[in-house]
Amino acid sequence: MSELENKQGKCGFVAIIGAPNAGKSTLVNHYVGTKVSIVSPKVQTTRTQVKGITIKDDAQIVFIDTPGIFKPKRRLDRAMVSSAWGGSEDADLVYMLIDAKRGLDDESRDIIENLQKTGRKASLVFNKIDLVSKEALLELTHKVSELMEFDDIFMVSAQKADGMDELLDNIISKLPEGIWLYPEDQISDMPLRLLAAEITREKLFYELHQELPYSLTVETELWEGREDGSVRLEQTIYTAKEGHKSMILGKGGQKIKKIGSSARRELEELTGLRVHLFLFVKVRDNWENSPERYREWGLDFNA
Repeated sequence: MSELENKQGKCGFVAIIGAPNAGKSTLVNHYVGTKVSIVSPKVQTTRTQVKGITIKDDAQIVFIDTPGIFKPKRRLDRAMVSSAWGGSEDADLVYMLIDAKRGLDDESRDIIENLQKTGRKASLVFNKIDLVSKEALLELTHKVSELMEFDDIFMVSAQKADGMDELLDNIISKLPEGIWLYPEDQISDMPLRLLAAEITREKLFYELHQELPYSLTVETELWEGREDGSVRLEQTIYTAKEGHKSMILGKGGQKIKKIGSSARRELEELTGLRVHLFLFVKVRDNWENSPERYREWGLDFNA
């Protein structure tokens, strides 16, 4: 940490909150410049807080990508929602994302209501503005503004990078003065083994049907450097039911081969290393109620 002692400027934590699939992870990944949080078209992809770190001029911004906030039904749901609100409570700044195309749904209303109850100040970001008309956007802005007075309101498309520079400038202008908390070359606080497991889980989201990914988890069992500079990586995909194994493997093992190939390519891009990835599928009954899994993700088992 000695290299950071003299790095004085602006530094702070910025929580990005919102309903599931509002684009929080896409926004954070854009600012960091690489993937630190997995994304998919399906909701509730992010399971825990992920910190993405970026630097601009004399400012170090630590983004907290939080799980989507929704009405929890299971233990894992409750832990994810608790993690999201915990991220906002610990942050210096809070920015709430609303999917402009989806509009003001019940989940976004609940988040605004909770912000009001706690007295937490926040700025508002309408994301995916490229998917709606200006008239619809103005109407949505009016509706949301009637519910709560936000510090600032921004219109962006995180996917297309529209409006993102203005949003970042606003964030930096509000950051507190302070010493940088992380080395300049660090982009996340997530251990590489866990990030690798998350990348494989992302590929499962894309390849499998709607419900199955929520009953899966991935663990990196081995990360071993080899003499030629490459890495041997062994991961286990755990599913709750025996019948799911064949769905993951696919006919003749083609589906898991495709998943592994896609995950390996992305891991090689992220690490700059040649990766030998081996995937295994096992049944672990009731894994969602294992305290060990929650500790690994940084979630509160008793939330």
